[in-house]
Amino acid sequence: MNALIRRTSLAMLMAIASLSYMSTPARADEALFNDFGGTAGLAKIADDLMTNVLADPRTRPYFEEAPQKRIKQKLAEQLCVLLDGPCTYTGRTMKRAHEGLGVTREAFNALVENLQKAMDTNNVPFRSQNRLLAKLAPMYREIEERNQEPQDAK
Repeated sequence: MNALIRRTSLAMLMAIASLSYMSTPARADEALFNDFGGTAGLAKIADDLMTNVLADPRTRPYFEEAPQKRIKQKLAEQLCVLLDGPCTYTGRTMKRAHEGLGVTREAFNALVENLQKAMDTNNVPFRSQNRLLAKLAPMYREIEERNQEPQDAK
């Protein structure tokens, strides 16, 4: 009898778990993720962004000798995560990935302009673009390399 109670209890728990899984609400930003075309749309945006940065003399030096295929893949992953998509970012931290490149604020801003062009090309709504850019903006602190002033000798 004890085994029957356990099996019945286990079956009830499994039924309850499957019902709660089925009724789980969609991801919070699923609409935003969909505005970007899902994972396929993000891959296209990353591809268009790379085309844009290579055509722009302000950003070309940072990308022309870089592993472009890998950058596009990691960028699409990162955007997917920021948009609450079903992805995992497997790249390095922004600080580590840009260390020693000498990225200036002007170059960072140029990259943002090129990203906006890529999003426009892919018909991402303006409001959704702004929501993503708000999530990306703080990254300049990890990417930009400022010339450090020599410390005063004491």
